[in-house]
Amino acid sequence: MKRINYLFQVLLFSTVTVLAQRPPSISSPDVHADNSVTFRYFSKVAQKVTLVGEFLANPVAFKKDTSGIWSVTVPAIKPDIYPYSFFVDSVQIADPNNTYIFANERFKRSIVDIKGDKPLVHSLQNVPHGKINYCYYKSSTLGITRQLLVYTPPGYDAFSGNKYPVLYLIHGGSDTEETWTKVGRANLIADNLIAAGKAKPMIIVMPYGNVRPAPMPDFTKDVINDIIPYIENNYSVLTDSKNRAVAGFSVGGGQTLNIGLTNTDKFAYVCSYAPYTATEEFKKNFTDWNPDATKINKQLKLFTISVGTEDFLYESVKQNIAMFQEKKIKIAPLIVSGGHTWMNCKLFLANSLPQLFK
Repeated sequence: MKRINYLFQVLLFSTVTVLAQRPPSISSPDVHADNSVTFRYFSKVAQKVTLVGEFLANPVAFKKDTSGIWSVTVPAIKPDIYPYSFFVDSVQIADPNNTYIFANERFKRSIVDIKGDKPLVHSLQNVPHGKINYCYYKSSTLGITRQLLVYTPPGYDAFSGNKYPVLYLIHGGSDTEETWTKVGRANLIADNLIAAGKAKPMIIVMPYGNVRPAPMPDFTKDVINDIIPYIENNYSVLTDSKNRAVAGFSVGGGQTLNIGLTNTDKFAYVCSYAPYTATEEFKKNFTDWNPDATKINKQLKLFTISVGTEDFLYESVKQNIAMFQEKKIKIAPLIVSGGHTWMNCKLFLANSLPQLFK
């Protein structure tokens, strides 16, 4: 009996010890009715915690209470979706109490969604919704099996006989094939614009665009030789150039220019968002470029480059726009405020979708 009591006491002591060491349950982020947001973090040993986010001009410091909970409340934030992270003694981390994580292979950030009073174009609304399919295809170009996401619009039925136009949508460097849905909300933007009659029902293909350590030019070949055939063999799609578009952001924006403008017989719509073009492929394609402008302008129904005035690529993008204009290629630039952000990405996509497949 004494042994049983002893074992019970040991077990009770161990349980109490574990519970005493467990961090308290805290909520972060908390979005309040006035769009102010409270962020929290627990640590009894940290010396300094700061908040950085694309809704802030400068980092802001947390304050710690006696229990080891650090917190800070940011005044009203303009409704949108924003990445943020914590710096704990100079080490950047995602918010450990937030499961909404930015889909990226390098930057470990969290996401806060400020909804506001009125639904935004990327908001989940009471409209018919399409589906997101996770797919794998064999890339003969790269010699591996690769992943991509496919958005099919509301009511899509592969056996109905209805065929749809296709947008190939490319993410930025170090992002993944999920970034356009988890951060860019491409599926919800399409749902809302289709429901409002502002965009045509379409299929959106979101491939994994990072091909390192293989040379970057291989992605263009992968799209043309592997991805397009995979989609056309597995989905009910229209296969002429007037029903095919390509768009992308940052590195994906540069890839969009490489893919679209060297294959204007295959893409009638080319939409490049804040393109990063300091690549060997872009240099090879467009240095001393002598295009048949008349032919290209007949093939392209829309060619647009979008960028924000605070984007670190703004000057290089302006130079690229000027280069295409000098070559007599018809281009419709979109210049807005803001930086190299996914907030602007959503804006650019929402601007492009209504112009496609007209």
